[in-house]
Amino acid sequence: MEENIQKIKNAIRDIPDFPKKGILFRDITTALKDKQTLKLTVDEMYEAFKEDKIDYIAGIESRGFIYGMPLAYKLNCGFIPIRKPHKLPAEVISQEYELEYGKDTIEVHKDALKKGDRVLIVDDLLATGGTAAAAVQLISKIAEPVGIAFVIELKELEGRKKLPSNLKILSLVKY
Repeated sequence: MEENIQKIKNAIRDIPDFPKKGILFRDITTALKDKQTLKLTVDEMYEAFKEDKIDYIAGIESRGFIYGMPLAYKLNCGFIPIRKPHKLPAEVISQEYELEYGKDTIEVHKDALKKGDRVLIVDDLLATGGTAAAAVQLISKIAEPVGIAFVIELKELEGRKKLPSNLKILSLVKY
């Protein structure tokens, strides 16, 4: 596993001063375009959750879709998109959350899940934890979140502290 994690980390490109000066952006597009790295990433997530009886993957828009879909296929479960407002056509439930300067909202179809469904939430990045915590709250309104998986965790931003301690949390690459 450690060798695989290092390969994934090596495939992630660093872009200084993006989206603004002073920020070091961790770019997953280079890891996505390499078929071996993409496979390693999904395989590592699969290994971490294969025994957890997952009914659905809930992917957070938009990069959670990228990793969530192949993981759902591999875990033989369904996929539920967690979207920004006004993107889903049927009745939704929503969860508002705080941003550094303001608020945002995420939504899921009201009929996407039912009580007792076991859900793994997937996203590419854990930074401050706001979106991930909101996703856990949103899924908890209907079903049972059992874990959350990230490709990257930016440890210095302490986003993990916003996540419930009863969840299984996977971050493949930590900076």
